[in-house]
Amino acid sequence: MIRDFVTLLRRELRRFLILPNQTIVPPILTAVLYIMIFGFSLGTRISTIQGHPYIIYILPGLIMMGVINSGYSNSTTSLFIARYENFIQDLLVSPLSYLKMVSAYILSSMARGLIVGTLTLAVSYLLLDVPMHAPVIMAIFLVLTAATFGAFGILVGLWAERWDHMAIFLNYLITPLIFLGGVFYSIRTLPDTWQTVSLFNPILYMVDGFRYGMLGTADVSPLVSILVTLTLFVGLTTVATYL
Repeated sequence: MIRDFVTLLRRELRRFLILPNQTIVPPILTAVLYIMIFGFSLGTRISTIQGHPYIIYILPGLIMMGVINSGYSNSTTSLFIARYENFIQDLLVSPLSYLKMVSAYILSSMARGLIVGTLTLAVSYLLLDVPMHAPVIMAIFLVLTAATFGAFGILVGLWAERWDHMAIFLNYLITPLIFLGGVFYSIRTLPDTWQTVSLFNPILYMVDGFRYGMLGTADVSPLVSILVTLTLFVGLTTVATYL
């Protein structure tokens, strides 16, 4: 039966939809502030990058930053609270298979990430003249990125024993990788050694692939970016299901 799966998915969706001021609005507001600062202030003093104004070039990274943080936070906090409040046992003794459990958490994280990403993109189109080179590729990277960090959030939610454990990965892993993942610059501007180091950052492929879909320019082959992101998603989902 699929009713049990739908029930869990509806609960997870409702959990973040009823708190938009905590789950949806903040990342959109953050992106708008970046647009205001880099677009209408500092960005005017920076030359174009790969033929695009600076604010247009960094916009895909700003959108993906919101998607990544939303996807990760959704599944992490949900699982941790279930363990902290001792009602995860109700889920584990239910007739749901582990794959259904993981799928519900990932889909809800995808939904939150896509809502944030889509609304941020919509606001950006109201403020800026943004191109749309390949909408299908944009959608693929939005979905895969939100799902990947939803799966990663499950792993952290299962491991964390205290509230600050969740912040450890966000503050010391995800945030540095985002800022070093080509959000605010092209890796082609880096020395050769640092270009090579950047290629080991998985977030680079997500940001760069989405940037290709929007602007038509990329530092890495879009096909490689899709393969790296898809591999990461499958690997994390497999581990989450096993755990």
